[in-house]
Parts: sequence; structure tokens; C-alpha cells
Amino acid sequence: MSKENSTPIEKLFGSKTRAKLLKLFFGNPEKSFYVREMTRVIDEQINSVRRELLNLESIGVIKNETFDNKVYYSANNKHPFYRPMVDIFSKKIDTSREKDIKETTWEAYCRPVKNYIKGLVVTNRLPGQDGIDLLIIGNDKTKKLTRWAEVIEKKQGKPINYVIMSPDDFTYRKSVHDRFIAEVLEMEITEIIDPEKIIKE
Repeated sequence: MSKENSTPIEKLFGSKTRAKLLKLFFGNPEKSFYVREMTRVIDEQINSVRRELLNLESIGVIKNETFDNKVYYSANNKHPFYRPMVDIFSKKIDTSREKDIKETTWEAYCRPVKNYIKGLVVTNRLPGQDGIDLLIIGNDKTKKLTRWAEVIEKKQGKPINYVIMSPDDFTYRKSVHDRFIAEVLEMEITEIIDPEKIIKE
């Protein structure tokens, strides 16, 4: 890497790939990424990305978790330098691939189970209030959605009251004006993810 062509951030952190990864993680601290996704977004070679991930993990600024046989990496919000790093990298990553990471927090959360989730309702339930936090619509025969909900609880750092319902069950109960479905949809909703248009149809 030519020092003349290095940006100040790259000079500070000693590696173009490392600087790009730090921008990715701390510019998007609520999101997690898998390796091949990172190589596409930051436009760097996979071996270089893997090497820098090991470096960043060894000093504790990033963490990883495995879901559905895929390893996801994210900023470690428990690290003492977490907030300063977020402040440094608060601007989105400067790349033509930025569109790849423009998504809401819940869209990012759903990526590991995007083939299983057919719909999601996120409510703004207050502590002590009746109702649920999440209505998860999808097939949970393999318990992937149950395990995913447990991962989300850890990410949120608090218990989550959720219900998992099959698409057929949801569609039927909505068609007969089921009281539970009506009450959920009448709650204060912060986000709806509805790729197959079964919630808003």
C-alpha cells in the first residue's frame, strides 16, 4: 500500500482493509455481516478480509456469532472504545456498494432467516403493557425461527415477548378477524417486514 495514496484513516489504522472493515462495522453498529458479504461491500480480497477479522477479533473490537452454519461479525458494543469508534466512523462507508447495506435494523436482523420469515410485525410495547413485541410469520418446523428469536433477545439485551405463526394460520386468522391478530395490528407498530404482502393485503 502506497503511503502517498493512503487516506488519513488508513494511515492511522495501518491497513486499507482494516480501515474499511472498521468503517463497515462502526458506521453500521447495529448490523452484522458474513465474510463474503464484507468482501463485496468493501471491495477487498477474501484472504485480506479474513486476516483483518482475526486481528480485530484478537483485540476485542468486533465479535462473531454463528447462525444457520454461517458466521456473522459485528461491532462489539461492550468494548471500552466502542462509542469513540462509532463517533469516528459515523459516516456511512464511502463505496459504490453502499446500497448493499442500506437497510433497517430489523431487515438486517432478518437476513439470516430471510428464507424462513414470511412476515414480521415489530411493536413498541411498553414495559408492563399487554401484547407482544414480535409477531413472526413463518414455518418453524426446524425451530430456526425460535433460535433466531433467542438470538434477537441477546442482541436486544432484554426478554422479548414473541409469537411465531405459520403463514396459513396467520392468513386464516386475519380473514376471520381473529381478535389476537386485530389487537397486534392495533398496537403501536415500529416496523412491518412483509415481503410476500400477507400482512397488509
